[in-house]
Amino acid sequence: MRFVRWPIPVRRPAAPPRAPGRSAALGPALLDWFRTHRRALPWRAGRDPYRIWVAEALLQQTRVAQATRYFERFVARFPNVRALARAPLADVLKAWQGAGYYARARHLHAAAQQLAVEAGGRLPHDVASLERLPGIGPYMARAIASLAFDAPVLAVEANGLRVAARWTREAGDPRTPRVRARLERALEAARPPGPAGTFNEALMELGETVCLPIVPGCDACPVSFGCRAFRETDAPARYPRRRRAARRPHVRAAVVVLRDRGRWLVQRRPEAGLLGGLWEFPGGKIAPGEAPGAAARRELREETGLAVRELRRAGVVRHAYSHFTVELHVFEGRRAGGRGRRMGEDRRWVSPSELFALPIPKATEKIARRLAPGTASRG
Repeated sequence: MRFVRWPIPVRRPAAPPRAPGRSAALGPALLDWFRTHRRALPWRAGRDPYRIWVAEALLQQTRVAQATRYFERFVARFPNVRALARAPLADVLKAWQGAGYYARARHLHAAAQQLAVEAGGRLPHDVASLERLPGIGPYMARAIASLAFDAPVLAVEANGLRVAARWTREAGDPRTPRVRARLERALEAARPPGPAGTFNEALMELGETVCLPIVPGCDACPVSFGCRAFRETDAPARYPRRRRAARRPHVRAAVVVLRDRGRWLVQRRPEAGLLGGLWEFPGGKIAPGEAPGAAARRELREETGLAVRELRRAGVVRHAYSHFTVELHVFEGRRAGGRGRRMGEDRRWVSPSELFALPIPKATEKIARRLAPGTASRG
């Protein structure tokens, strides 16, 4: 197999003298390209503010190719703000299952309840009011305002910053406030006056389909005539400067699948924090120098007050989250008696099929499918 050394040099014609007004020509050229190359994405069918809001929440941490199916499932289950507000949080988390970053679903639910009470289920039109809703930050507020309500505001995320850095041959880090401000000024200079929604969408489309992070498609770019990284260098992919990604921490944990009369003991995580509100098997981190089996017994006793008969090793499940990886040592066992802690809203015995009806993390799903293959399909 042949390996090509990065960055890949890009062929180009000799650079002409930089013409005045080139920035002003970038916007119209980008919009002309977008009218022809605009992808048919489900949230682009009409300008329903609710659908745009759900899509923007998904797209914060999920690629477009994956977000499409989660979006369609979510809006089919909750077609408007009022339907989302009326739903139990567990149903919302279940509909979101697989998309990850569950805080986004919790924020959508909380904001929908707020809107149902205060605004008749309608999203506000202005950026300041949108930013007061749970989970809506500066970028999402500007995206919703421009895409749904024609607000003349620039909405810039990572794709737009990358495009602008190459247009201007910016050598700094776009994550710093000073560099970001320079890039936003460059984008404002290129943006045609008036409603900004189409420009914002076209900029994102260019970054997602042409001006890619590692191997940009400069030969297919409609605005390469105004891109300094393309015209003046042999490696546009060097812009913007990227920090080396930090190595993700690795977590080792022990999990107990406790059985009793064909049921499993599961408990719900606190709503605040990682995987908030999802159901999982008892367990926790393995202490340094601790054997996985000993950790399993300890965690079960600390979390539930229950003891277990002989533990049987059921394998290891690995899963990668965005900021860390986890290695779960799975054990099965039967309760050894004792009352344990009280069952209730956050702890219960469930059959395998009942577990699959609850919102569960991907790692818990992997464990359950290993122990009860073919029980139910996700969602």
